[in-house]
Amino acid sequence: MERVAVWVSARDPISEAGVVSALRPRPEVRVLAADEAAASQVAVVVADSVDEDALRLVRMVRRQSPSQVVLVAGRLEDGDVVTAVEAGVLGLLRRSEATPDRLVRVICGAVTGEGSVPPDLLGRLLDQVGTLQRQVLRPRGLTFTGLAAREIDVLKLVAEGYDTAEIAQHLAYSERTVKNVLHDVTTRLQLRNRSHAVAYALREGLI
Repeated sequence: MERVAVWVSARDPISEAGVVSALRPRPEVRVLAADEAAASQVAVVVADSVDEDALRLVRMVRRQSPSQVVLVAGRLEDGDVVTAVEAGVLGLLRRSEATPDRLVRVICGAVTGEGSVPPDLLGRLLDQVGTLQRQVLRPRGLTFTGLAAREIDVLKLVAEGYDTAEIAQHLAYSERTVKNVLHDVTTRLQLRNRSHAVAYALREGLI
C-alpha cells in the first residue's frame, strides 16, 4: 500500500511536533518536511479553534496544493462544521479525540475523498440542514441538489419516456414552460441535451 504524503502545520511548535511524532512511525503515512506542503496529499492543520487564523491557513493550503485538509481543533462548536467545510476542510477532529489511530483513519479516508465529522456535531449539522431545507429552500421551490422541485418533476417524466406535450399535460404546464425548464437545466449544468440531463440526474441520485 502506498503511504499517504502528509504535511502538518500548527500554530505552536509543540503541538506540531507532537502530531508529527505520533504520525512518523505509522506505516500508512509519510510525514513531509515543513517546506514540502505542495507535495502533500493530506494537510493536517492543528488549531485551538476554528477561528480566522486557522481558516486562513486552510485556504492557503487549498490554494497551493491539491491536498485534502484535516483540521484538528481544541474546541469545536455547532457552527464550526459548516464554516470549516466552506473553507475546504474534509476531515474534522477534536484534539482530545485525535489518537494516532483515529487521526490516521481520518487521513486515509481524506485521501480518497471521505469526509469525517465528530458524531455529535454531525447529528446537529443534519438538524440544521433539515431546518434550512424546510424553512428556506422549500418555500422557494429549491432543493440542496441545485434543482428546483419542478425541474426534478420534469426530468423524472423525461426519464420515463414522456415527450414535451405529455409532460406539459401531466404537470399542467405549457409546452413552452417545459422546454424552458429543460433549457435552463441543461444550460446551468452545462449538459448537452435532455438525455444527458436525465443521465446526470440519475447518476447524482436526483431522480
